[in-house]
Amino acid sequence: MAKDLLTATDVSMVFGGLKAVVDFNVHIKYGELLGLIGPNGAGKTTAFNLFTGVYQPTTGEITFKGKSIVGLKPYQITERGIARTFQNIRLFGELTVLDNVKIAYHCHMNYGLIEAVLRVGRYWEEERKLEEEAYRLLEIFHLADAAQEKAKNLPYGAQRRLEIARALAAQPSLLLLDEPSMGLAPLLIKEIFSIIVDINKTGTTVLLVEQNANMALS
Repeated sequence: MAKDLLTATDVSMVFGGLKAVVDFNVHIKYGELLGLIGPNGAGKTTAFNLFTGVYQPTTGEITFKGKSIVGLKPYQITERGIARTFQNIRLFGELTVLDNVKIAYHCHMNYGLIEAVLRVGRYWEEERKLEEEAYRLLEIFHLADAAQEKAKNLPYGAQRRLEIARALAAQPSLLLLDEPSMGLAPLLIKEIFSIIVDINKTGTTVLLVEQNANMALS
């Protein structure tokens, strides 16, 4: 097993003449809970986009579990064990809360296309397990009572929690949280960070972006 879970070495990202990230280096170890803190425009979200394949670095190397992930598509990186949330919430608003979580399990399903279409073979057993796991996550995030509600109808703070639950449903080794406290009241911020600490205690490595160090330490 590689010493570091994720390593970025001399990574730069240039958009035309704009240098968004320059010679960025980071070593994230297994089981760590880390914060990437800085003002708007510091390149924090750009770094997340580089780690998840949204952008490809102009220069430098990014490895995950000892293997390069440069050039991989976002879904391929998710399959390898990196999941994320976004600064601006990106849920499937017309789907239910439950379905938003279930949809993130797709890369771990053990039935094929024909089984899914005909609903035979392993389909029903896998779907039962999937729904049980989705409800388990919703319980953790205090969303089980809203499982059949459309995601767009949830209050803002609940949508934040749902996005984290959906990211966890991908069963990541590394969870990237992009400003999870943004737009939340102080009590909700404290609740979110309590959940993040609990996630980390289960063994999931967490890297979160924040603008305010006091929020990250609250």
